[in-house]
Amino acid sequence: MSQKTIGITGWALTIILGLLFTTSAFMKLSQNQAAIAQASAFGIDAAAYQFIGFIEIVSLILFVIPRTGVLGSFLLVAYLGGAIVTHLQHQESIATAVTVQIVLWITAFIRFPELRQRLVPAKVKNEVLRTNKAAYSNMQNA
Repeated sequence: MSQKTIGITGWALTIILGLLFTTSAFMKLSQNQAAIAQASAFGIDAAAYQFIGFIEIVSLILFVIPRTGVLGSFLLVAYLGGAIVTHLQHQESIATAVTVQIVLWITAFIRFPELRQRLVPAKVKNEVLRTNKAAYSNMQNA
């Protein structure tokens, strides 16, 4: 994959996540009745839910700005972790939150090479590449 394709993919995923988190934050900040009803079922009052929406939008803004993107990624990962725990406590499905979490990590790895380098050191990557090449060679020779 070329660098241009990787960059476009990273920004496309960022836009999708941005729209998703913006919609979610807007529902919380606007005090949407359906959202308030769901929050009440979880034991979260309207003021706290609005504050959660504020935290979500600030984290999203940090994520979208390249210079603060890694920090924003970690804040959104933590936010989704809280959502997953809340859903688990109330026997709700966590599929959506886990899926968004996975897409968020993939996007962060694509957009921020420094994050990828920190979490997957070059030594490990080189060893995996060597192992895969050896396995491929063995398959070709068989």
